[in-house]
Amino acid sequence: MKAWTVATLGEPTEVLELSERPSPEPGPGQVHVRVRSTAANFPDVLMIKGLYQVKPPLPFVPGVEICGDVIAVGAGVQHVRPGQRVAGMAAVPHGGFAEEALLDATASMPVPDGISDEAAAALTIAYQTGWFGLHRRAHLQGGEWLLVHAAAGGVGSAAVQLGKAAGARVIGVVGGPDKVEVARRLGCDAVIDRRDEDVAARVKEITEGHGADVIYDPVGGAAYQQSTKCIAFEGRIVVVGFASGDIPAPALNHALVKNYAILGLHWGLYATKDPRSLLACHQELARLLATGAIAPLVSERVPLEDLPDALSRLGAGDTTGRVVLTP
Repeated sequence: MKAWTVATLGEPTEVLELSERPSPEPGPGQVHVRVRSTAANFPDVLMIKGLYQVKPPLPFVPGVEICGDVIAVGAGVQHVRPGQRVAGMAAVPHGGFAEEALLDATASMPVPDGISDEAAAALTIAYQTGWFGLHRRAHLQGGEWLLVHAAAGGVGSAAVQLGKAAGARVIGVVGGPDKVEVARRLGCDAVIDRRDEDVAARVKEITEGHGADVIYDPVGGAAYQQSTKCIAFEGRIVVVGFASGDIPAPALNHALVKNYAILGLHWGLYATKDPRSLLACHQELARLLATGAIAPLVSERVPLEDLPDALSRLGAGDTTGRVVLTP
């Protein structure tokens, strides 16, 4: 099979090598698939650079979010079978930027008919993260104000759609006029261009002084600081990631004085701590997708050969929605 391999850590355009590799063999609790599509994620870029919390042994094939056809299953796998189409998380070092890959069985879910390969690949990380962040952690209620940073990106666009599906009033924060239009098409009730506007002041204006009840932050850095200035009484800031590269140090006295909560979200822990919740979430997301309440924003479909450039643009923040590899 063909696969992109990382033998040395660094920038995707500099270290990724396309080569022929043996097909992987599934171990216990693993699923071997022929890849239909792989959604690119910011963690993929970090992993290739050696900056992600998961550091696979070199060499490895990156690509963590996959849709594919089951070729074979390892010992102990019962809920999926050969020939079935599934979506889930890769068992790196045998990732999805390849023609074949391995998935972790606990995070491999059957894909219902009527869902495209690209949508299925993009439904796992961003939407499950959004669902757990908004519902399990923040307990978002209908009518509340939800502020989403990087609302035109892959993670942010999922949170916008899930917020609207829950009946929240959604404010999207983006950078640049093109992304403003994307956020509006996603259904944001209001959009703020952080490059030209004071985010905190605009949130207070939009909410008539109330502030945001829930803030979904995959960015960190300045975005987090802005959040603390416009969070509502008994509001909840959900810390999802640090795409800015700047990990903030919260002033806990400020959280005390303003009476808001800071909630961490590590979606990957649910696979070991509460794996049944992943299936329940997948079923709910499939229902929302079937009804049209959510629809993954797939902005680019790239062939295998064009992956390094696409990952480089993703890492630089120059993409919108989801970039999906279609080998």
